Amino acid sequence: MTVLAQYPSLADKTVLITGGATSIGACLVEQFAAQGAKVGFIDIDAAAGAALAKTLATARHAPLFVAADLTDIPALEAAIDKIRQHFGPIHALLNNAANDRRHSIEETTPESWDAGIAVNLKHQFFAARSVAPDMRQNGGGSIVNFGSLSWMLKQGGMPVYTTSKSAVQGLTRSLARDFGPFNIRVNTLVPGWVMTEKQLRLWVDETARADIARGQCINKPVMSEHIASMALFLVADDSAMCTAQNFVVDGGWV
Repeated sequence: MTVLAQYPSLADKTVLITGGATSIGACLVEQFAAQGAKVGFIDIDAAAGAALAKTLATARHAPLFVAADLTDIPALEAAIDKIRQHFGPIHALLNNAANDRRHSIEETTPESWDAGIAVNLKHQFFAARSVAPDMRQNGGGSIVNFGSLSWMLKQGGMPVYTTSKSAVQGLTRSLARDFGPFNIRVNTLVPGWVMTEKQLRLWVDETARADIARGQCINKPVMSEHIASMALFLVADDSAMCTAQNFVVDGGWV
């Protein structure tokens, strides 16, 4: 792991990351821990989360992993409270958790629609609501909601996911207005097609690579580290007057 920049304002700050056990989330956990932050992360994948926490146990502050299903709002709030009790009031929230499982219009049921909204949108609101009192107590904070390039590209084949992710930007702008008087910044980080192990295993074939080559201005792989670098900036004091905005990291696709 390479740390490209050091942000002194991140040291000793309590940072909560959802979906932090694997892929982009795991990179976020690693990078914030490398900055000296107190990292608490939540994921449904108990084995991967425990393994990551063990790997980073020698960091300045050993990260705390809490296993929970983020679609179960009481369980989410209990997990956040456990992190709060361990590290103190939360300074930053990264709403990273999502599931971009492909699905057709025809196979979408009322139940699968609600489940998709729950995993890709609903928990972002309730996590933000849960940490807002901490941030008010701290005199400010940063919330980073994770969006998606998919709906901007009019991507088909996963209508619930693209609908959820488009709504994230509305949530960001609404929360930014309501939380702004308390010096709480809320932004959307929009990753491009990030070459995680999951994406490479399930969906990145030669056709996909050709689409990326045509779409991106910089024809290089977008990696989890590129997303983490933007996240570090959005949480650090360096972005003190950035709020209600979209920060796109996609190699110039949109």
